[in-house]
Amino acid sequence: MSLDHYTYRVTWSPEDAEHVGLCVEFPSLSWLAETPEAALSGVRRMVAEVVADLKANGEPVPEPLAERRYSGEFRVRIPPELHRQLVLMAAEQGVSLNRLASAKLAG
Repeated sequence: MSLDHYTYRVTWSPEDAEHVGLCVEFPSLSWLAETPEAALSGVRRMVAEVVADLKANGEPVPEPLAERRYSGEFRVRIPPELHRQLVLMAAEQGVSLNRLASAKLAG
C-alpha cells in the first residue's frame, strides 16, 4: 500500500481564509495553508505520520479507497410510493428498474 493511493482533496476555507488539505480515508485530519500546494503537502505529511504511528502500534491502517474492490451493488430504502413511481417510469421507458436507477444516479 502506498500513501500516494489515498484520496486527497484541497479546498478553500472561507472561515479560515486559507486552503485546507484533506484526506478522505482520514476524515479527522486537515492541514491549513496559504497555497493549495502547501495544504496538499501538509496533509500528505500528516497522513504519513499517522500511518507510521498506526503501524508502530500494531493498529489497523485504513485501506485506500482506490484499492478497495466494489461489487457494484448496494441497497437503498425508499418510500413505497417512490418505488411504485420508479417501476412505472422504468416500464414506460422499456428498461429495468435497475437500469433506470443507474441512469438516474449517473446523472
